[in-house]
Order: sequence, then C-alpha cells, then structure tokens
Amino acid sequence: MAAATLAGCSRDGDLDVAAGVGVNVTRSGCPTVAVPDGTGDITIFNPSNSTDADAIDVVAAITNIRATCNESGDKIFSQAAFDVQARRSDARGSRTVTIPYFNTVVQGGSAVVAKRVGQVTLQFADGQQRASAQAQAAGYIDKNAASLPAEIVQKITKKRKPGDPDAALDPMADPEVRAAVVRSSFEMLIGFQLTEDQLRYNVTR
Repeated sequence: MAAATLAGCSRDGDLDVAAGVGVNVTRSGCPTVAVPDGTGDITIFNPSNSTDADAIDVVAAITNIRATCNESGDKIFSQAAFDVQARRSDARGSRTVTIPYFNTVVQGGSAVVAKRVGQVTLQFADGQQRASAQAQAAGYIDKNAASLPAEIVQKITKKRKPGDPDAALDPMADPEVRAAVVRSSFEMLIGFQLTEDQLRYNVTR
C-alpha cells in the first residue's frame, strides 16, 4: 500500500519540485487483496490417503480476482469476486464438487481481524473434464484503524527544502512512522480452506 496522502492538486506520480516532497502518492484505506502462498490451488485425491499422480481426482485453482472497495461510510467495505477453475481426471457422468474457501482480513501483516469460510460449487457435465464457477468474498474495516494519525501524516508530508538537515531523509526510515503505516495497513486474503495434508502437499510438491 502507498505510504502517504499528500495535499494539493498534483496528480499521482507528479514530481512536486516546489514543495520539495518528492513524488506524490495517494494512500487508500482499502485493503490489498491477495491469495496467500500455498492456498490458491487444491488437489483432491481418490483414495484420499494417496498422493500418487494416478490418484489425482480433481484439481482446482483460484484465478481472475476482481476487487472493489467503498470508503464512503463509517466502515470501509471491501469486496472481491473471483473464479475457480477445475479439472477432473475421470470425465464419465455428471458430478458436483463443493470446495471450501476462506476470506481473512488481516491488520498490520499479522493480526487477524475477521475470518469467514464459504463454499464454491462446481458442476461437471457428463463427458467434460473442466468446470468453472464464480465466488465472492467481502469484509469490513474500521476507517479509523486504517487512517494514519495526524502527527504521522505531518511527518510524512513535511515540506523539505534543499539544505535542510532532514532534506535527504526518508520519512519511512523513522521507526515511529514505519510502525504507524504498518499498523494502519490491511489485507484481505482469499484462499482454499485446506486440510493440513492438502497444505503440506502444496508446499512440498
């Protein structure tokens, strides 16, 4: 997420030479939406106690995430639609496969604010190996928690002129500023709700 909200009429990416504050970047309270490593795909085996290649039954993956965010209310509302694409090994007969997925809102990179578990259902037609379905995830974020304190904003946006003692210093090098930015940053993480064995297979294959 971007580090600061800078006042004025400059556009994002404009170099504000007169103000001496460098490149203007607009910070948003909206969370970054991402898929954690090892949770974006799932392999279902038959029999379930085997991980041999010839025992692979269904493979599915999360793709094409489309995030939207509304900051107009007292709380920030973040929503993401995504596709699940799947392939089965045996195309005989019609089949329904339901796979659980999670949606977690994380603050500061580690603190779980909320977690929800949903399900996506895939319908395989007779003779077809592939199927796809759409699913959604959503979460609310406290706007105050996602906002930087005024004193931190002042430190970041302070005008610096050539020759000033701190003119060449990056505000993010200040531990207090860096900690405040991290604390007010949120992520919405989406992935398959894997069993321990499924997660182990993903990270060790």
